[in-house]
Amino acid sequence: MNFYNISLIGSPLEPFTYNSSEEINIGTKVSVNVRNRTVYGVLLSKIDEPEFKTLEILEHSDSIYSKKQIELAKFISTYYVCSLGEALGIMTPFSTSHNNSNINNIIEPLDSKIELSKKQEDALVYLKDHKTSLLFGDTGSGKTEIYMKYFEEMIASEKCSIFLMPEISLTPQMSQRLEEHFGESVVMWHSKLTPLQKRKALEKIYDGSAKIVAGPRSTLFLPINDLGLIVVDEEHDDSYKSSSRPRYNARDIAIYMGKLYDVPVVLGSATPSLNSFTKFPYFRLKGGFFSANREFIYEKSAEALSPLILQNLKSTLEAKDQAIVFLPTRANFKYLICQDCGHTTQCVFCSIGMSIHQKSRALKCHYCNYTQAIPQVCSECRSPSLVSSRLGTAEAVKVISEEFADANIEQFDRDAITTASKLKKALERFNSHETDILIGTQMLSKGHDYHGVTLAVVLGMDNMLNMSDYRAREKALSSLIQVSGRSGRAKNAKVLVQSFNEEFFSAYMNNYEDFLEEEKIYRQDLYPPYKKLCRVLFSHKNGAKAQEQMRKMQELLSREPNIEVVGSGKCAVERIANKYRFEILLRSDKSTDLIKAISRCKVDLAEVDMDPIEFA
Repeated sequence: MNFYNISLIGSPLEPFTYNSSEEINIGTKVSVNVRNRTVYGVLLSKIDEPEFKTLEILEHSDSIYSKKQIELAKFISTYYVCSLGEALGIMTPFSTSHNNSNINNIIEPLDSKIELSKKQEDALVYLKDHKTSLLFGDTGSGKTEIYMKYFEEMIASEKCSIFLMPEISLTPQMSQRLEEHFGESVVMWHSKLTPLQKRKALEKIYDGSAKIVAGPRSTLFLPINDLGLIVVDEEHDDSYKSSSRPRYNARDIAIYMGKLYDVPVVLGSATPSLNSFTKFPYFRLKGGFFSANREFIYEKSAEALSPLILQNLKSTLEAKDQAIVFLPTRANFKYLICQDCGHTTQCVFCSIGMSIHQKSRALKCHYCNYTQAIPQVCSECRSPSLVSSRLGTAEAVKVISEEFADANIEQFDRDAITTASKLKKALERFNSHETDILIGTQMLSKGHDYHGVTLAVVLGMDNMLNMSDYRAREKALSSLIQVSGRSGRAKNAKVLVQSFNEEFFSAYMNNYEDFLEEEKIYRQDLYPPYKKLCRVLFSHKNGAKAQEQMRKMQELLSREPNIEVVGSGKCAVERIANKYRFEILLRSDKSTDLIKAISRCKVDLAEVDMDPIEFA
């Protein structure tokens, strides 16, 4: 009889011991019985017969996790403080029934139509000379052409490439561009694929015909053989950080995988994070292929569609040109507030204001999705004087549509664009000039080519700048640069920014490097990249229990060397989904000190977020 340690996939539990009369390979996906339920597990190791009774492995499959996948899962489990089963749960295993039938095929040389400029050639040489490097290239400077040239070289040397990008950047334009050039060698992997599309994509990955696998953070964990290169585009993007366990950052995992698989890693961005700018050698690619100029106009005004904005929109429409309007928030207005008593209509399960959705005539909580009808009177003082604060996309569409009745205006956010097909059609309408004004959130700034845009209106920058986040300046400036970069590609353009902070934005719009150098001074001895942060969350329906667990862990942590308890108490959003939330924020020079301290002090309710980017 053989005895094996098995980690249950997706389970927070430690590995269990099972037996089998058969010899089974390490890494094999098996099914086992746990409390009369059949669950899947991964066979980790063969062990001596234990002193206790064990259950038999029910069956083993033809799916197998490679040694490197298990090693990566162990790293994720240790660094991000989760179980090995949870780390393995985000990975797709290899299949022993597929034997890479295409792996010995002769690679047809690509008829390359990509011609790089001297500057781009220099950039590519630089990237190839470094194991991990940053391509710091302005919007429109030709970063994608450099990536594609690098992919060509990988294909020629019979290697596969991972092309990581935020889900929001997986545009039809990017898919088309890759597929037109690389044909069947490309697999696009994302959450909107149907089960059949996913199966077909995996077939190509298994048989080795997929040479470039492009997609969001989950793409890193696909069963790719002969990995030769990892490219992380828009490396600064927050969507690379998972908000549920394991709370990993895909950019950082890509860098670790570079070392594990001994392959080069390229990080790319027009507005790189201070972390990457400080840690890695970078090549600066300035300017763009678009020679048109942009004129920046700053309006000292609160977030609203002012007469100046409406006048500029009118002039743009009269000139038969196109405009984009950027807002940082979805929904119509962020909150509903009583003018008489100041009460904000909050979610009954979360201590957060609910957003108005005029289309569905409802208030919706963006944390737990609780929805209710829009109230007619204040729940506190019964006053009918309810007003909305902060402009959102749907309300902006409504106001601008009323002002310009003959114009075609479209909403471009996650409320309106819910499928890949809707995204494709919306972009086609805009690029064929069926749509005159596109109004949206972060989606507007990501990887779309809008050639007819001569006016970009940017609202809500001061709200971003004033967020309680140590990266608020970086995020606000990055957003403005990314959005403004979508205008003036074919003709001269205006960028109208509503902000009381013209001095800050205008100083760095064309000098992001200078901003990063100055930001270093602000963060020294306090924040990443000079310090490591860790946020420990505690949530429970019984607030007293959550608080008691927080205090217990805080007491234990206070005795630990080399770590600092920055603060503790109620979370900014005190209650979500009817659970009360408390937190501890820790700081240290080394992540190893944080991990050791947490492993010694962790209590039952503790949810650990290493390198946090969310502080609500």
